[in-house]
Amino acid sequence: MPPATVQTLLRRAPTVAPVANRALLSVSGSDSNVFLNGVLSTQARVPQFTSFLHAQGRILYDAFIYNDPEPSNSNGPAYIVEYSPPPEGSTDIPPLLSYLKRHVLRSKVKVRDASDRYDIWASWGGDADKSWETPRAWSWARSGCVEPAWGEELHPWGTEAGVIRDRRGVGLGRRFLVQKGDKPKEASTHDLVQPEDYLLHRVLQGIPEGNVDIPPMQALPMDSNLDIMGGVDFRKGCYVGQELTVRTYHTGVIRKRIHPVYIHKSDPSLGPFILPSPFTPGLDVKPISEGERKGPRPRGTGKLLSTTTQGVGLALLRLEHALAARAGELRLEVTEPSTGEVYRVTPWAPSWWPAPEEAPAE
Repeated sequence: MPPATVQTLLRRAPTVAPVANRALLSVSGSDSNVFLNGVLSTQARVPQFTSFLHAQGRILYDAFIYNDPEPSNSNGPAYIVEYSPPPEGSTDIPPLLSYLKRHVLRSKVKVRDASDRYDIWASWGGDADKSWETPRAWSWARSGCVEPAWGEELHPWGTEAGVIRDRRGVGLGRRFLVQKGDKPKEASTHDLVQPEDYLLHRVLQGIPEGNVDIPPMQALPMDSNLDIMGGVDFRKGCYVGQELTVRTYHTGVIRKRIHPVYIHKSDPSLGPFILPSPFTPGLDVKPISEGERKGPRPRGTGKLLSTTTQGVGLALLRLEHALAARAGELRLEVTEPSTGEVYRVTPWAPSWWPAPEEAPAE
């Protein structure tokens, strides 16, 4: 658990915020469900959280799939795909629109940009944002892969068009599409805040999102917690990137995961340090042995991902480093390149995360 000072950063009042840096595509037509089922890492049961993988099993895009609230034609089902577009100037990451069009072939499917139709908003803290939450149960594999077990819930992500119950974590709330330029009806009952407040909200819940936290063509699904967030189906039939993903589930070992962290200068119990500006993503997080730590010298480094000025963020860490840092046997450090200042990085496990002791014995 994080120190009490981190807990105070949580907004518990009903809150609504626009979600920045995301784009939308429309996928429609009589074959659209079958088409999506062949390229998604989950079954095409909309709405839901999912991902598009590269043939080698690395992540291209994490995504939400909505039922289109206003389909432009009635020729089959119509869906809206929400994702983070590639960083500007990137040439080696296939744009999702062209990637999907390449897979259409003779399918009766139309894929079009829809970013001019809707804005994306998130709400949390209100009754409608949490009344559907149920206690989280988990299904473990010996590799360390973990999946949410929905039990008899047929539609864990909801059923309403244009709305998703954000089940990637506990307490995230809902996510929905709103006509371009409009505000959601929740703006009259919830505190209206900025995209930066939503970033803080999901960081505090330990949820990575988009190309900063999940670098396209680099990140692996389980390293990025897609399994924990319900974004991978290990029993599904053939889809792009399936072979390596399923092999990891059955015979691999998960050695890294994204963790929420707080950044500070001294005693970890004092909590995070207010930063003048967010850190540059991708900075190395280096492990340093504390005192007379037994065992071999710690190997490898982590990577700092999204950070906020409140001194909290996300980092991709080796599991052994995260456990040792939480036990006080290791400290993790990052150097701010513009000033040369060294900060400590302390991970924690959100209360809703699957507990390691629940994992099956070797």
